[in-house]
Amino acid sequence: MAGNPDLIIGEDGLARPVWAAKDPLLREYYDTEWGLPVRDEAGMFERVALEAFQAGLSWRTVLAKRPAFREVFKDFEPDRVAAFGESDVARLMRDPRIIRNRQKIAATINNAQATVALREDGGLVKLVWSFTPERTPEPVTFAEVPTVSDESKALSRELKRRGFVFVGPTTMFALMEAIGMVDTHLMGSHRRGTSGVWT
Repeated sequence: MAGNPDLIIGEDGLARPVWAAKDPLLREYYDTEWGLPVRDEAGMFERVALEAFQAGLSWRTVLAKRPAFREVFKDFEPDRVAAFGESDVARLMRDPRIIRNRQKIAATINNAQATVALREDGGLVKLVWSFTPERTPEPVTFAEVPTVSDESKALSRELKRRGFVFVGPTTMFALMEAIGMVDTHLMGSHRRGTSGVWT
């Protein structure tokens, strides 16, 4: 959008937010993945786990380590991660390729177990998508992008009730953005409206 300092027109003529305009890793993620629907269990569990690891850090840091995360957490297959024990925690704490935070590692194992248990009641994907709001934000600038919503608060409460941890309302709103449940691409971005969820 012309005159919007929060959008940059790239050499390819496409408008992207400042955070995704220059760094190749962030640009690739923005162009091909962020805000697109995730409807498989492993994919959803991965995003819940990585959003938890991101807490207090930059998404760039998590994204750079994602290949290693996928390796050590067995492609985020919930059954495999749910079976991790203390020896696995110790192994992960020694691996410099990932974020070595014992609480977050333990939370990922816990949440894998909660994901497996949730299959009896429709599964993680169904539960998360059941909190899709009736409307999506239409931000022009970063200042207009919410960081929390009534739906993310409700999703957080329900996941905690189901035994999940590290799933606070702000973290859950970031999840909702990442999987296209809400479209917070800035108006004028080339990715606005590409999720297929919002027309």
